[in-house]
Amino acid sequence: MHLAGMILPIFAIILVGWVARVSGYMPHALAPSLMRFAYYVAMPALVFLTIADESLHSLLEWRFLGAFGGGSMVCFAAVLLAARIVRGASLASSAMLAAAVAMTNTGFVALPILKTLYGKPGVLAAAVATVFVGAIMFPVLVVLIEIGRMDASRKIDALALMRQIATNPVILATICGLLWSVAGLTMPAPLASFLTILGEALTPCALFAIGLDLTLDELRGRVNLYALLTVLKLAIVPLVVYALCLAVRLDHTATIAAVVCAAVPTAKSAYVLASEYDVEKGVVGAVISMTTLLSIFTLLAWLYVL
Repeated sequence: MHLAGMILPIFAIILVGWVARVSGYMPHALAPSLMRFAYYVAMPALVFLTIADESLHSLLEWRFLGAFGGGSMVCFAAVLLAARIVRGASLASSAMLAAAVAMTNTGFVALPILKTLYGKPGVLAAAVATVFVGAIMFPVLVVLIEIGRMDASRKIDALALMRQIATNPVILATICGLLWSVAGLTMPAPLASFLTILGEALTPCALFAIGLDLTLDELRGRVNLYALLTVLKLAIVPLVVYALCLAVRLDHTATIAAVVCAAVPTAKSAYVLASEYDVEKGVVGAVISMTTLLSIFTLLAWLYVL
C-alpha cells in the first residue's frame, strides 16, 4: 500500500488531465505548450540543480548506463530485426516500431516517479537515462529513418542532426551541470531556490500535459500489433534491463531506478519523429496511449516485485 500511495497520485494527475480534455474543461491545444514548458524550462532546471550538486564519480555510473542503455538497445535491435525479417517492413518502418518499444519516457514519467521514491538520487538516475535516450537512441533512430528514406537526391544532414542533439535542453543542462560539478563551484542560495521552484513544476505540469494529450481514438485499428508492442515495452524491456542489472551487480536502488526507467510508457519524442517523417504514426501513437494506460498496473507490479 505504501508504494501504491506514492505512485497512484502520479497517475491520477494524468487522469485529471484526460478528464479535463474530454469534459471540455481545458482545450487539447493547451497540451503542447505545457509540454514545452516542462521540457524546455522545468526539466533542465531540475536536471542542472541535481547534477551540479553531485560528484563526478556518482554521475558516471557505468553499470547503470550499461544495464539501462544496453537493455534498451538490445530490445531496439531485436524488434528492428524481427520487423524486417518477419513482417518484411522497410528499414524506416522497422526502426519506428523498435522505437515504440525501446524509447522510454524517462523525463516526463520516470523522473517524477523516481523523485517521489528516492529524491535527488532518483532524479539523477532519470536524468542520466534521459540523456542516453536523447543523445544515443534518438540520433540512431533518425539516422536509420534517413537511411531508409534515402534516394539518389537525399543525403543524411549530419550537421542538422548534431545541432539538434547539441541544443537539446536536457543535454545542455546536463553538460552545464557537469561543468559546474567538476569546477567544484558552490550553488548560491537564491539560484538554488530559483531552480528548485522551476524544477518542482515539472511533475504536475508534465503529467497533466500527458493526460491532456491522451486520446483513445488511436487504439482503433491493428489492436494485435499494438498489444504485442505494448507487452514488449512494459514487460520484456524491463525484464531485459533487470537481467543486465543482476549481471553487472548493480546496487538495489540503482536497479529499481533502471527498471522504472525501462518500464514507463513510450516516449513522446518517438511520436514526434513518426509525425515528422510520416512513418508508422498511427502505431506509435496507439502504443503511447496503450502503454500510458497499462503502465499504471505494470509499474506497480514491477515495484512490488523489486
